[in-house]
Amino acid sequence: MYRTTMPKILTLFINLGAALFLPLLAVQAESPSSLTLHPENPHYFLWENKPTILITSGEHYGSLLNLDFDFRPYFKALKADGLNHTRIFSGTYREVRGSFGITDNPLAPHPNRYIGPWARTESDGYFDGGGKFDLTRWDKAYFKRLNQLMKAAEDAGVIIEFTLFCPLYKEILWQASPMNHKNNVNNIGKCKSTESLTLQHKELLNAQLAFVRKVVAALNPFGNLYFEVCNEPYFGGVTMEWQHRIADEITAVESNLPHKHLISMNIANGAKKIENPHPAISIFNFHYCTPPKTIAMNYHLNKVIGENETGFRGKADLLYRTECWDFLIAGGGLYNNLDYSFTPKTPDGTLTDFKSPGGGSPALRKQLGICKDFFYSMDFINMNPDNSVIKSISDKLTASALVEPGKCYAIYLHVPLPTKPKNISDHMRDNLNVTLSLELAQNKYTAEWIDTKTGAIATTKKFAHKGGNREFRSPSFANDIVLRIKKAD
Repeated sequence: MYRTTMPKILTLFINLGAALFLPLLAVQAESPSSLTLHPENPHYFLWENKPTILITSGEHYGSLLNLDFDFRPYFKALKADGLNHTRIFSGTYREVRGSFGITDNPLAPHPNRYIGPWARTESDGYFDGGGKFDLTRWDKAYFKRLNQLMKAAEDAGVIIEFTLFCPLYKEILWQASPMNHKNNVNNIGKCKSTESLTLQHKELLNAQLAFVRKVVAALNPFGNLYFEVCNEPYFGGVTMEWQHRIADEITAVESNLPHKHLISMNIANGAKKIENPHPAISIFNFHYCTPPKTIAMNYHLNKVIGENETGFRGKADLLYRTECWDFLIAGGGLYNNLDYSFTPKTPDGTLTDFKSPGGGSPALRKQLGICKDFFYSMDFINMNPDNSVIKSISDKLTASALVEPGKCYAIYLHVPLPTKPKNISDHMRDNLNVTLSLELAQNKYTAEWIDTKTGAIATTKKFAHKGGNREFRSPSFANDIVLRIKKAD
């Protein structure tokens, strides 16, 4: 009986195993590869086997946690303008109405419209109404919404920066946090806000690590994302040891999973030289990089240098268009402008009369899409920043160059701009004509002056060059223009 029955049982288990696991393997085989650093030039990305730069003008990070924000028209708007990136906060942090003077702030949902990763309970007493959270249980609706959001982004060709944590800038934000003991039934987070993202409180740390494990595993099938440990950890008491612990946890979770995602660390506002970086970090993100000197300071690390937040400079599109061009021509691989035209009421980015302390508009997004198209018209993966090729310019303009000697030169020019101009019109200029002297290697070239507002080629000239300096005369332009010189076919 034993000898005749066992083979049948084994056959049954084998067939059952095949039925259960072969479809899973097929899904994994067909799922897209993860965003990676480009193997030939790790200052840029590789995505779907193509060299990639991430460029966007995105909403204020609440498209997941705010139930009133419809992310489908949001991603549709980004795709329509040729943008391929956005930044999303996980829901461990939220803001309140009026935070930072932002009109209809997506990070500040109305009462009972905030969804976080943790399950609500029947115990009333949360900050702005409803049940407190249980930091040991997960909200199924949150993870369903997260899955839907990731699929919508994937369909639109949008790469997600999934920001896990954020410091508590003000006491009112700590009062609204599920990690505050007043807002959960576990009595976890009985500490100061400045101690909430540290290694000091074991129960709170364990809850954070459990969330990291849960969400990293849940997002593993998606290739269109990378993780950021914490937004602006240089505020609010966040410690480097805690950041490294979170990065270690991401790495450990993914060690046994099919996809390995890039990890970002937010370094500073402005510029800072990075010392002793964590080995798991592949993207070093900065905020408000005008001028983008932080790229040269850290270019030797051979990782992506990104500007994943800027704004607060005023409303004019010129400010953010020039900032994007400056950062990418300097060798950056990622640019994200805060776009306040996106709100829960206008997820398609059509609000124009906002009072928020920054910019964003349909016109700006089209201009950033033109910038992206410009870079994709070149083999940027083989180019490096090199302003030494610019020998002289006839006007006092800001000029920068991205170069592959003898093959391609990208020269961007714009009127000088302060970080926060009191009156932008004082700095704007029309009818500019400049003479530019560049040092070029010997070759035959095609030179094109391109309008950064429309993408139109203003003038084209083919020429043979024996090497050394050569002068180029621009067409008439307003405020900024770009010159592309490519080896002739």
